[in-house]
Amino acid sequence: MLFRQFFDTTSSTYTYLIASGKGREALIIDPVKEQVPQYLTAIEQLELRLLRAIDTHTHADHVTGLGDLRDATGCVTMMGEFTKAECVSQSVREGEVIDVDGIRLGALYTPGHTDESFSFVLRPEAPYAVFTGDVLLIRGTGRTDFQNGDPEKSWDSIVNKLFRLPDETLVYPAHDYKGWTVSTIGEEKRFNPRIAGKTREQYVEIMRNLRLPDPRLMDVAIPANLACGKAR
Repeated sequence: MLFRQFFDTTSSTYTYLIASGKGREALIIDPVKEQVPQYLTAIEQLELRLLRAIDTHTHADHVTGLGDLRDATGCVTMMGEFTKAECVSQSVREGEVIDVDGIRLGALYTPGHTDESFSFVLRPEAPYAVFTGDVLLIRGTGRTDFQNGDPEKSWDSIVNKLFRLPDETLVYPAHDYKGWTVSTIGEEKRFNPRIAGKTREQYVEIMRNLRLPDPRLMDVAIPANLACGKAR
């Protein structure tokens, strides 16, 4: 398997490019508009054909690269079925499997950070990794105070869905702010300070009292992302 992890320093966003090998068909998860030239360079140099570009949710801190990648490569843009982004080429439901040249992603509805967030399980029949978007971060969890976020749904998504994956499943989030690149389900069960040893009620209380400032680009990013990164 060919796997590349990209990082956008402005928004601390991770983007993932995956293919079964050089010269094969590929998919990309959570692309950032400003980094599209970098992705296209990698796609060209690795002789890939990009078939799917996927967003885990409507991001509030950067503009998505979905539309630009679709224009450049003809790929299909995808999000979960509850997205309000009308420009997405195809939506996916929980339990559906996206198969690109043998790279299989199982769709898992994981609301909480937003009401339309999805995670994607690599090799769902024997989970190898999960791309969690913002609902589960490395030693943290995504905020729940805008875009119809809900701390109780966040708890359910993490504890009753993601934490039911095997402990050795790799966790690849959409963001990290401390320099971590990957975790595992088992690590997050044991060491995530918002979840480990906490009750649902304690978690909800923590999330309702974070008092975080709005993302700097939220007023720009959300409308743009509903148009797949294209100015309205």
